[in-house]
Amino acid sequence: MIRPFHLAFPVHDLAAARAFYGSTMGCAEGRSSDSWIDFDLFGHQIVAHLDPSAKPVAVENAVDGHAVPVPHFGVVLTMPDWQALADRVTAAGVTFGIAPYIRFKGQPGEQATMFFRDPSGNALEFKAFADDAMLFAT
Repeated sequence: MIRPFHLAFPVHDLAAARAFYGSTMGCAEGRSSDSWIDFDLFGHQIVAHLDPSAKPVAVENAVDGHAVPVPHFGVVLTMPDWQALADRVTAAGVTFGIAPYIRFKGQPGEQATMFFRDPSGNALEFKAFADDAMLFAT
C-alpha cells in the first residue's frame, strides 16, 4: 500500500483556500490555525500556508499539444473518481487551464487529465488511467 504524501503550499487568502478546497473540491478539513489549514486530498495531507504575497508561477511546458503549468500537484485517481471530480469542479464554475480530456490517446500511458488553479494560482492536475499499470509506461 502506498503511504499518503504531505504537501505544504502557499496561499494568499486562507478563507478563499478553505472555500475552494473544502466546498468546491470536497476536501475534509483537518487541523488549522490563523496561518495554515490541513486538508484531506483523496487520502493525502495538503496544507495551505498563508503567504499574503504569494504569486502564481507562470512557467509552462508543452505536453501533448497543451501548455502544462509548472509547478503543479494533484492525485492519480480512479476513472470514476476523476469523472466525479471533473463534474464537481465544472458544476462549481471552475475555469480549466486544460479542460478534462484524454491525453496520449492510443499510446502507452493514455490518461484522463485536467488542470485548474486554486484562488491563489496554484496549479492542480488530476489524472486517471483506464489501466493503472500505464502510470509509468514508456
